Amino acid sequence: MKETREYLKSINMPAGDLYDLPTSEKRFDDGGQYRFEVPGIQGPAAMKALLEALDTYGIAIHRVTQTQGIMRLLDSEIEQMLEYAHKLNVELLLATGPRATTDTSASVNTPEGVRMGYRLRGQEQIVRAVEDVRRAARLGVRSFMVYDEGQLWLMNQMRRDGFLPVDVKFKVSAHTGHGNPCSARMLQENGANSFNPVRDIQLQMLAAIRAAIDIPIDIHTENPKSTGGFIRHYEVPEFIRVAAPIYLKTGGSVAATHSWDTTEADARKRAKQVALVKRVIDTYYSEAVVSPK
Repeated sequence: MKETREYLKSINMPAGDLYDLPTSEKRFDDGGQYRFEVPGIQGPAAMKALLEALDTYGIAIHRVTQTQGIMRLLDSEIEQMLEYAHKLNVELLLATGPRATTDTSASVNTPEGVRMGYRLRGQEQIVRAVEDVRRAARLGVRSFMVYDEGQLWLMNQMRRDGFLPVDVKFKVSAHTGHGNPCSARMLQENGANSFNPVRDIQLQMLAAIRAAIDIPIDIHTENPKSTGGFIRHYEVPEFIRVAAPIYLKTGGSVAATHSWDTTEADARKRAKQVALVKRVIDTYYSEAVVSPK
């Protein structure tokens, strides 16, 4: 394996997982090491309840993510969520809608075909996914979650050519199943602005991914039951130290699945989970720098 490891180092890639867990010196543009993201907020009512509940805890988050897909939202709902985002200075991130699981695919529902994940089948689905993004962009949304590497590549080209607004940003979902530095580098080079590795990523793997890329890494601090139900709050200080800049995706354990239709009561429970994670950070890594609101 020595020659392979030496080659990796020659192209500025880690030679293996970094078990020494080096401290990341990389930061967000504002100097922060970490930001909070709450996923699974599927509409304006849940978003309003979440932000109001967080206000009672005195905690500001940085990103709210809808996961069911833009095609599931009315224009008026998108506009209402944008209003909340602008009022409270929170990034609104909407997921592209078409995906294998909502297409007519039979394979994706089989034990082996499930590996297809949320990727897109056929060029018509690519066109529809782009139309989903264009529709939301016309309404003022600038951040999008993608599940297909080909779609990412295409939309990066479109952004460069001005077919999409030049200030749109793309986040790659954990549903694409990437969990190594080479995949992370490929996604960065193809236009990803942030990247969510697989949910059970270990610290030494995370450290190696951070060594390979500069874009923010999105990490689940907890998960719905459908993807393991992990609650990793006590690992969060080390997540921040080795992987900054990092988005802490918090509140997932409230839901049974990643497409959970979050109620207002659920949203308030997600806010509590953010407060619980913040307590761990303040106790065990109090010097960590959070991005400003």
